[in-house]
Amino acid sequence: MNPLKRPAMEEENETLLSAKLQRMEDRPQPSAEDVRDTVSEESDDGYDSGELEASALEIEGLYLDTVNRASLDFDFEQLCSVSLSNNNVYACLVCGKYYQGRGKQTHAYFHSINEGHHVFINLRTLEVYVLPDNHKVDDKSLNDIKAAVRPTYSAEQVARLDSVSEDAYDLSGKRYIPGLVGLNRIKCSDYMNVVIQALAHVPPIRNALLLLPDLECKPPLVQRMANLVRKMWHPKLFKSHISPHELQQEIVNRSKRRFKLDSSGDAFELLTWLLNTLHMDLGGSRKSDSSVVYKAFRGELNVTTQQLQDTRVRAREDDPIEMDSAKPIVRSKVPFLTLSLELPPRPLFADGDDKGEVVIPQVALVSLLQRFNGSTVIEWQGQAKQYQLLKLPQFIICHIKRFTSTDLAAEKNPTVVNYAIHDVPFGSLLPKDALATRPHGASTYNLIANICHDGRPAGNKAPTELGKPATAALAATTAVTYTSDETTSAMGQYVVYLHHASNDKWYMLRDLQVSPVMPQMIFLSDSYVQIWQRND
Repeated sequence: MNPLKRPAMEEENETLLSAKLQRMEDRPQPSAEDVRDTVSEESDDGYDSGELEASALEIEGLYLDTVNRASLDFDFEQLCSVSLSNNNVYACLVCGKYYQGRGKQTHAYFHSINEGHHVFINLRTLEVYVLPDNHKVDDKSLNDIKAAVRPTYSAEQVARLDSVSEDAYDLSGKRYIPGLVGLNRIKCSDYMNVVIQALAHVPPIRNALLLLPDLECKPPLVQRMANLVRKMWHPKLFKSHISPHELQQEIVNRSKRRFKLDSSGDAFELLTWLLNTLHMDLGGSRKSDSSVVYKAFRGELNVTTQQLQDTRVRAREDDPIEMDSAKPIVRSKVPFLTLSLELPPRPLFADGDDKGEVVIPQVALVSLLQRFNGSTVIEWQGQAKQYQLLKLPQFIICHIKRFTSTDLAAEKNPTVVNYAIHDVPFGSLLPKDALATRPHGASTYNLIANICHDGRPAGNKAPTELGKPATAALAATTAVTYTSDETTSAMGQYVVYLHHASNDKWYMLRDLQVSPVMPQMIFLSDSYVQIWQRND
């Protein structure tokens, strides 16, 4: 600075200061009310609200640009990566790691200082803070992150899920269809993935989980199931696949390790356990309309039972069993959630055609359903039983019993089940009086989910003969047994075929793989669990 100009500048500054002091003296003195209002607008640090607002804008402008959405993953259990605590957990929006607390001497505070990552979101309250300044951020540009943590839906959005098909795109530009997203496979969790995918496409179950109020007050299993389903149907995912680890870990703990991640399980057993557990957690009772589970799946049948020694004497052992009305007979009405269908026994010797090719046995689904027509008598644990359907639910779960197991080995029945995917007449199984009085007596059903099992039974590895995979043809030709001393890579796997109502197309989901299929391709796999929807 030029020293010759310094006195002139000082004179100018003194003139401005004198003018400012004169204006302050001429200003009228504030009243007591004005003083109280002024104090209330000031912070504890002595800065007024205008200065704080300018400082807040400066902080937000500095750090919000560091948010990296590509590194964010909110699918895993909300535990601090240092202390493993689930209390007051924050996610770093720069690296995606979880840390506990935001005050001084907390792991999130130290992370912000050591790594220079300053933007954090509370995973419970969805409040965003800048650390170590401890400044709360309220910016609309972060709403997509809050929706990724905890998606929410309106009744109008849910009503459009089955009627409007809209493609969505993740951060990398990959296209996906909401509701048809892949699930990560954690060790042997394929049997869990197919059950979750199937239930997420049952409209009453899906809609109830999407719109469930006060979710934080529900049991952990309901919370995690609802959060996963909401993410699966979310149209603005950061990535086109989801990790179901949080829900699957809760299933392992809640079932007391009956279902595990490190060993394959039975998809049907998991489905029945999950439906009953969700029914209880949602406040269900023995009443048929006490929960959304019972409203969707609960039906009723009449069971007629007679001791086997009281039945009529058969001339030949191959003759069908007939009940003797003169002997004691017990009749009872029993509710059901699933219908189990018995496959014909696998032949001991494979049949072949003229060219020597193996012929795999086949049976029609309508034939398997005849055990519930009220006239077919079956033998079960020393008793003769008749089953008569009395009430059909909106959704019917059919379990095709393919697996038989002993202490030494397990076998899978490769019989092919033939069925139509539209207008299957389940209503024809009802008694004649029910057809005339019940509004859905002669209803037909459409297939919406088909859980299949490809390969060998769960818990078995490579076959002991020839070292070849146990395909349907091989299983039909020889009574192959499996031992557990082989590698797990040769095990069978569950897949699920789903009907997407909004575009009326079928898709095959195998863990992360999601691909459209022709309806004719559904029959190529061994159907194990089917979900049918009534045509109302």
